[in-house]
Amino acid sequence: MRKYWINVISKDHVLRGVQGGFTQADHGKNTRLQRLQKGDFLVFYSPKTQYQHGIVLQTFTALGEIIDINPYQVEDSECFHPWRRNLRFLESREAPIRPLIDKLTFIQDPKRWGYPFRRGLFEISALDFRCIAGAMTCDLHEFTD
Repeated sequence: MRKYWINVISKDHVLRGVQGGFTQADHGKNTRLQRLQKGDFLVFYSPKTQYQHGIVLQTFTALGEIIDINPYQVEDSECFHPWRRNLRFLESREAPIRPLIDKLTFIQDPKRWGYPFRRGLFEISALDFRCIAGAMTCDLHEFTD
């Protein structure tokens, strides 16, 4: 059964993943990436434009479908060997979160809407995914089960 996920990553890292057709999570660890299955959909939420020192963005920046079976490890640099998953990124546009806060069921307290995103990579409902994908003007025919 298909699942839906949010991965919290700065926009510069999302764009690098879009260009390479992959995602990473948890600063390159594979722990939570193992939960993703082929056919699952992943939405990227970017709190900032760049990791650490970026400008506040608070926007959904990309989405895609997991197309591989297992995480795999790469050598990004001599001392950094992150784990990745391959994705088929779908055509979309960025969507700010603020207009969606009251519509997303995983946000239980609108005053503390950012709290769920502290988890980094987490599962959401199909309903929430469709809401976000709709805001990103994706072709929802891609998401039929």
